Amino acid sequence: MAVLILLPETRKSWTWRSAVVALAYALCLTSFVLSTKNTTAANAIFLQATAPVYLVLLGPWLLGEKVRSSDWTTLAIVAIGMILVFWDPGEAQALAPNPLLGNWLGALSGLTWALTVCGLRWLSKAQAGSSMTPVLMGNCIGILICLPQMFPLTDIKSNDLWSLAYLGVFQVGLAYWCLTRAMANLGALEASLLIMVEPALNPIWTWWLHGERPTATAIAGGALIIGSALLKSWQDRKNVVD
Repeated sequence: MAVLILLPETRKSWTWRSAVVALAYALCLTSFVLSTKNTTAANAIFLQATAPVYLVLLGPWLLGEKVRSSDWTTLAIVAIGMILVFWDPGEAQALAPNPLLGNWLGALSGLTWALTVCGLRWLSKAQAGSSMTPVLMGNCIGILICLPQMFPLTDIKSNDLWSLAYLGVFQVGLAYWCLTRAMANLGALEASLLIMVEPALNPIWTWWLHGERPTATAIAGGALIIGSALLKSWQDRKNVVD
């Protein structure tokens, strides 16, 4: 968050619009972190990747963006994938002590991520200040939500500090700087679909580094979610070129 504070544009236009988007973003961050603490990282990211389901429903209502017939096909496939992830949450393991609770939190993260994307697009259309402002505000709200769980601070190691620095600079600061820049030129659905590379690689990274093994049903559901989203993104870009 320190990187975001250093950017002048994040300290401008602290309006009610920014606060609404910031709240959705804070809930997205918090629910996703809690999801990864209760279920496998793969399940958490698969369920967050269901954002296109909600964007198909929310886009016309909140942004006035048209929904095409192919969007409904994507919604149906992603919904089936979501059902499969919930169908077999898997047994509790060291890094996933409560898979079912974690799955519900992951679904909430997907919904609030969709609201965040809609909100950033809404701010861009309304030209209501910098889109980076709600990112900083959302991180501040997230800190307040998580503050009771931070104490007491014990046994902090140098590796912990380096990990926090990396996450703050690259995973949050740089990533969302790039994302908010893209919002002015992309629709909400397309913006969400273009981020599908992360969930596609997530099961590989978590298996390799932590030995997490999602259930076969969850992997199948995740493949449907990510595959349909990537296919839809490719089709949209092909239509634009044609």
